[in-house]
Amino acid sequence: MITVVGAGTGAPVAEDVLAGAGLVVGGRRHLDAVRLPRAAERIVLGPLAPALDAIEEYVVKDRPVVVLASGDPGFFGIVRALAERFGAGRLDVRPGVSSVATAFARLGLPWDDAVVVSAHGRDLRTAVNVCRARPKVAVLTGPGAGPAELGAALAAYDRVLVVACALGDPERERVERVSPAEAAARDWGTAVSVVLCLDEGRMLGGVRTVAGATGQPARWALDEGAFAHRDSMITKFEVRALALARLGPRLGDLVWDVGAGSGSVAVECARLGAAAVAVEKTADGAERVRANAVAHGVDVRVVRGTAPDALAGLDDPDAVFVGGGGGELPAIVTACARRARRTVVVAMAALDRVPAAREALVAAGFSCDGVLLQSSRLAPLPGDVTRLAATNPVFLLWGVRPQAPIEGDAQ
Repeated sequence: MITVVGAGTGAPVAEDVLAGAGLVVGGRRHLDAVRLPRAAERIVLGPLAPALDAIEEYVVKDRPVVVLASGDPGFFGIVRALAERFGAGRLDVRPGVSSVATAFARLGLPWDDAVVVSAHGRDLRTAVNVCRARPKVAVLTGPGAGPAELGAALAAYDRVLVVACALGDPERERVERVSPAEAAARDWGTAVSVVLCLDEGRMLGGVRTVAGATGQPARWALDEGAFAHRDSMITKFEVRALALARLGPRLGDLVWDVGAGSGSVAVECARLGAAAVAVEKTADGAERVRANAVAHGVDVRVVRGTAPDALAGLDDPDAVFVGGGGGELPAIVTACARRARRTVVVAMAALDRVPAAREALVAAGFSCDGVLLQSSRLAPLPGDVTRLAATNPVFLLWGVRPQAPIEGDAQ
């Protein structure tokens, strides 16, 4: 039997759990905090594979093993690796309080509506994009992916970072609220337990039924009337529906909406969970995007400027929608294609611009496809009859980077 004990957030490990153990495995601080049986072998966790091999030697001999872990070892913890290697039936898991639950408790905040993302041994960009998109996020940190790196990536966002260090240690525990800039300027050492990223204006929602990230919206490709726009200068819902399907926005993604206009595509991507950046050259357009984001309860970063120059300082996106560009369209598509990790979608009303946009996508190594969208909507006529009213045709091209994940796990 392998007994997995959650420790390190204040609750001591009962001595009877350790009694009779042939092998005790854990982090150095966990091992130093307990009294081990004299006959027990001790292994300090470093690389996981050698520890699992050592555990297997004891398991095959039916000798008891104790694994000490932080907080709740079934929550982004070692239980997964142990269950995969030895089977869940061999595990006796005794969870402690997770660092996430402890950190929120220190603030007096509920966390059933928080998104928890691990950056420990993983690419930080997913955690950063979740923090950009969601109002209440807990980030499990690691070397090279701590408060400083997170703060630097969130410098342009209105967020508060709560850095919780050495949770459960009565002498060393500290919980600090800092701005992203303050977090980026400090060396936080190795005692960080978890970082909470909060949008204080949106972090308290209503009563929840399902824990975790907000569910997918019930509707998307919303009617044009759901957005403030100027003189019908908005991506029509039929076009937006296909564009969203090709962009595939999801939690952990970053999407650019270039030539955003009303920002309808950026807002819809944000509603579907992605971090969204809207690039718009006009002042009134930028304000309109902000207003639409507020109206739909999402956070869209608005960058006022003219593409492609305005794209230079942005983080590389997973997907890009290009809805404007005029004569600069080929240069804009080229700039976007060089940096998009997965997909670039381009909407055009002018037939003359299609070949150059397609050439730009193909030249960047994307496979390219597209359609001409023509739709006719029901429209009333006098006498209680209905006619079909044609909308303007729009060309939609999309380029997909070869081997780009379509259904992969971004989380």
